[in-house]
Amino acid sequence: MAGTGGPAFDAVEEAAYAATRASLTSAIAGCLQLCATGPQAADTPEAEPDYAVFRQHYLSTQRAMLTATGRWRGRLRDLLGARSAQLSRLADLDALMEAVLSPREQALLAAVPGLLGEHFERSRLAAQQARIEAPMAASDAWLDGFRRDMQGVLLAELDVRFLPLEGLLAALRPHPQGRHVQTFA
Repeated sequence: MAGTGGPAFDAVEEAAYAATRASLTSAIAGCLQLCATGPQAADTPEAEPDYAVFRQHYLSTQRAMLTATGRWRGRLRDLLGARSAQLSRLADLDALMEAVLSPREQALLAAVPGLLGEHFERSRLAAQQARIEAPMAASDAWLDGFRRDMQGVLLAELDVRFLPLEGLLAALRPHPQGRHVQTFA
């Protein structure tokens, strides 16, 4: 049962955890500003956006998520291990699951920037074709759509990476009298 001993996951830790997630969410929101250009002069050719900027942002955000969630996962396991034998077994089980599942998860997530690159190219080419077919009606709205798509994918990845942390936190947080977190025997 949580709260029986060991260091506490207190309000300070809870605030630090929330700040970590908020910081990552803010970094993800930054993708809406990537390659944003102001009004162009009529005689200045508009630079074609380059996916390399988006890819770099995606990879750096992935690294930041991996670092932050890894640090928190270790901290939460340490707290669980210090609480009780049951919670220590839960921490051990989480470590085992991470060791087994993490390589596959990392391989899948490493493929996402390439998939986004393909999406970027398809969107860019469709916009070029639209400019050829209807030059007066064409716009660069595709780039805003791509930015929103990339942001959505990053937010989904953030949720996936935080799921194990939320499970560990559920075991650490105090529970109303008579309601306990189910642990493995």
